[in-house]
Amino acid sequence: MQALLLLASVLSAQPAPPQDAASPRRPTIEQLKSIIETRSPQTRVETVDHDRIAVRRIDVVDEDGTIRMTLAADTPAPIIDGIQYRRAFGVSGLILYDEDGSERGGFGVADVDGGMAVLALDHPAMDAIGWRVSPDGSVSFSINQAPPLIRDPALGDRLVPGVQTSTRVQLSVAADGTPAVGLADSDDRTRVRMTVTPEGYGAIEFLNAAGEVIHTLAPEAALAR
Repeated sequence: MQALLLLASVLSAQPAPPQDAASPRRPTIEQLKSIIETRSPQTRVETVDHDRIAVRRIDVVDEDGTIRMTLAADTPAPIIDGIQYRRAFGVSGLILYDEDGSERGGFGVADVDGGMAVLALDHPAMDAIGWRVSPDGSVSFSINQAPPLIRDPALGDRLVPGVQTSTRVQLSVAADGTPAVGLADSDDRTRVRMTVTPEGYGAIEFLNAAGEVIHTLAPEAALAR
């Protein structure tokens, strides 16, 4: 990712050379040479130090000593803007941190509902996107609107976690295989839902603020009547 950002900055800082309109835009060789670190990067190790390592936690740190990645069972409680909070449930897996040491995502298996596989990438103070795979076979993917960044003097002017926001997009496959895509308004109310009926017909449902279906578009179902 950092290499891509660096390349983008190089491209934006230099005028693009004239190119054939039919050709895709690409960096020049000179631009690429300006960001090459080595033509012989390390891609393998010659010998293995240990065939097996049994540990509870491994931390990967940057050159300043800040923990940027933790592989653990259980993972440490989340750190948000310099304050550590209790995690809602135990998770064993990999946690990612930003340059300030705040949690920004991870994946693992949560010790809840018989073991749930989870993956999340975070806004600065709450989840941004999240996958959940449940033991019953259901799968969900959610995209949350970024909440306002609020700081509170009682927290030392640090960010307030868990500020209410809306899950604007929800994709799911129920345990029985029923798929659904829901779009929500800013108050976290699903207003449009795409699904497939038990008969196999595609349908789009429009819901009111109370969550009631007020109109359904299912052309194939209508033709079958």
